[in-house]
Amino acid sequence: MPGTSTERGPRTRAWPSRDWNEGLARDLRDPKFAREFIIVLLDEEFTLQQALGKVIRAYGIKEFAGKTKLPSSNISRAINPKHNPTQRILEQLLRPFGLKLSVAPQSGRRKGKAA
Repeated sequence: MPGTSTERGPRTRAWPSRDWNEGLARDLRDPKFAREFIIVLLDEEFTLQQALGKVIRAYGIKEFAGKTKLPSSNISRAINPKHNPTQRILEQLLRPFGLKLSVAPQSGRRKGKAA
C-alpha cells in the first residue's frame, strides 16, 4: 500500500491523492498555469509530447479539441508516444497555452564546433 511502512522503513514516494489530481486538473484549465507547467516539465527532461499529454489529458481531450479546432482523435494520436506528430499539429496544440515551437542554441556549446 502506498505510503505505508515496510520492514525496510517508510516508502520515500507518496502517491498523489485524488484531491491533488483533481486540483491539478482544475489549475491546468488556466492557460498561464498550464504554460508554466509545460515549461517546468520540459526543464525536467520530459519530452514535449509527454508534457502536452499530461496537460491535455488533465484538461480533457474532447474539451481541449474545442479549443484547438482539431478532432479529438487527432489529439489522442498526437499525444500517444507511439505516434510522431507533425510540427503543424504540435503548433496547434501549443497555441492555447501561448507557446510555439522554436530553435535555440544549446547551452554550454563550445565555439568553433560544427553542428
